[in-house]
Amino acid sequence: MDLVEIGSQTAKNGFKNEDDIVEKFNNWNSDKEARTWLVLMGYILSEIEHVEAVKIFGFKADVQVQVTVKLKNAVDIENLQIKLVSNSRGFNQVDKRWVDKYAEMWNMPAIVISILKRYTGEEEPAIKHPKDKRRMLANEFDEHEQQIITEWLRKNQSLIVSDILRGQGKFTAEWMMVAQKIDANARWVLKPINFCLNYFGNGEVIITRRGSFKIGRITMQRKGSDGGRDTANMLQFKINPAELFDAE
Repeated sequence: MDLVEIGSQTAKNGFKNEDDIVEKFNNWNSDKEARTWLVLMGYILSEIEHVEAVKIFGFKADVQVQVTVKLKNAVDIENLQIKLVSNSRGFNQVDKRWVDKYAEMWNMPAIVISILKRYTGEEEPAIKHPKDKRRMLANEFDEHEQQIITEWLRKNQSLIVSDILRGQGKFTAEWMMVAQKIDANARWVLKPINFCLNYFGNGEVIITRRGSFKIGRITMQRKGSDGGRDTANMLQFKINPAELFDAE
């Protein structure tokens, strides 16, 4: 059976939150799913001495799993990013920040900063009668500025995708787990983060007909909503995690 079939058969009740997944790892001796996850991570169950999982806050990883292997002088660390979804098409925000923060992270030139701030609404539109008076859609920039932003995104595509999905620093995500429950059916899929970077991040950088940016399978858009607060003008990146169930 492939990974999706295994997940569909074993996740009978689904997972309410990350705490459920932490508990399953901590009960790995008797928990069938946790044992399957450890095997998928490359461990031989008979060689494991101890497993301890904890929740992490404020980083790309949501759960850290510490695995002690017999006859080994070190503890292996596995950082998991958890995506809990309740439908097949739900988009999930993977990163959001102010444009200035991304500018600092990715060394953006001034013109790219200005384009993105007009796109999110931090700066006023530079055209008359925009479709949304608060900001400019991606397809409302002139041809020259559209070329500037798309070329910059292509040039920095690998860095952008890695930072928004894997993260930086000590608690970078090494795995992505998607747990889905629709009505009475539940399933999960566990993939190495490098697979996820390639799956979601590879592909063309385009401007969509609705005026958003696409980087492969990742949507880059204005955050919006927030009841009119300034934070609606942040830049966000979204994916559909459920796509991983059909990814090869």
